[in-house]
Amino acid sequence: MSQHHASHQGHDHGQNQHNQQSHDHSPGHHHDGTHLDWSEMALLLERQAEIASPAYTEAAAWLGTLAPVHGVRRVLDIGSGPGVVTSLLAEAFPVAETVAVDGSPELLVRARDRAEARGLGARVSTLHAELPEAIGILGEADLVWAGNSLHHIGDQRAALAEFAGLLRPGGMIALVEGGLPTRHLPWHIGIGRPGLEARLDAAHAYWFGEMRAGLPGSVDEPDDWRALLADAGLTPAGTRTFLTDVPAPVSPVVRELAVSHYQRFREGFGDRIDADDRKTLDRLLDPADEKSLHHRTDLFHLTARTVHTARKG
Repeated sequence: MSQHHASHQGHDHGQNQHNQQSHDHSPGHHHDGTHLDWSEMALLLERQAEIASPAYTEAAAWLGTLAPVHGVRRVLDIGSGPGVVTSLLAEAFPVAETVAVDGSPELLVRARDRAEARGLGARVSTLHAELPEAIGILGEADLVWAGNSLHHIGDQRAALAEFAGLLRPGGMIALVEGGLPTRHLPWHIGIGRPGLEARLDAAHAYWFGEMRAGLPGSVDEPDDWRALLADAGLTPAGTRTFLTDVPAPVSPVVRELAVSHYQRFREGFGDRIDADDRKTLDRLLDPADEKSLHHRTDLFHLTARTVHTARKG
């Protein structure tokens, strides 16, 4: 389970996601950690998270107003991916040991290297753990950050209760789930039928439901995060949504990420979208087409991620 690889649009990654922190989900791929080449995806995941870094920096600063900064001694970044947010949390809580927790050893190497490059190596560590089975080995924490990772666990209610059990008295959980779907294009793009992204969202939502239902021990649980946190014995402490807004014209890195985003839709959805929309995606992905993502002047990156917090009494 990785944070930034897999942020469900509207639930995000990616956190996951997945995040994700990114993370967008990868339609057509498995989410048990055994069929994804994280080393191959690592650069993409890092770039996704870096674009969202201002929003996550703002979120971390907000957490510092809810929890005593110098009282936070240990932070768990659950589903850390390549550790972009891990380092941001370490900077926001300067006396804490911050632990990147992920199921991918390759991404944890990236997290460790990033922390060392930012001068945080003495306070950032990594822990390889497959969740939810390994939640019990994570140890106590004053802050548990679960960024777009909880929705990769079949029984979210049970996992939240276990996360709550990791908190020291007065400790806090920050759960990144939900927000708004990522947008890259206007409603009318001059090719195909207007409203392409809304139709892709619908296909993605259906796919996400199938992904959730296929997880081991999956429980059909409404996304009432405040209620779930309260049922875990915690006191809800506030919810905020943080915006990532990169207007046109975008940098080459943002353009590259948009191309990757649509490539994954095209490869993963197949018959989930109609022939006209597949044709539009093919044109968007064709570098020789003047209407493609490679040349468009109307390309942007806009999304929002919601952080739900709760405190242990």
